[in-house]
Amino acid sequence: MKKLIIHGDPGIRKGAVIEVDGERLVCFSINRNGEWHGPERVQLWCTVGTDSEREDFELRNYVPHFLDVELVDAEDVTVVEARERAA
Repeated sequence: MKKLIIHGDPGIRKGAVIEVDGERLVCFSINRNGEWHGPERVQLWCTVGTDSEREDFELRNYVPHFLDVELVDAEDVTVVEARERAA
């Protein structure tokens, strides 16, 4: 599990499946920053991980401050599924 800061908006929402540098990740949560004040391009601060880490995220079995942080541009994100499918 890690924090992924995306510069720009690739059109994803919570539950999206993305690929970054050949690694397939699920977006467990997304915070959108920069709408009113801030950088010229919006930033998405995502908590991402593999499907096997979903339970750890839901049970808060991690320390957010100690997650690795990766910065990417929206152009470097391949969207596999834009959002979580409704159950």
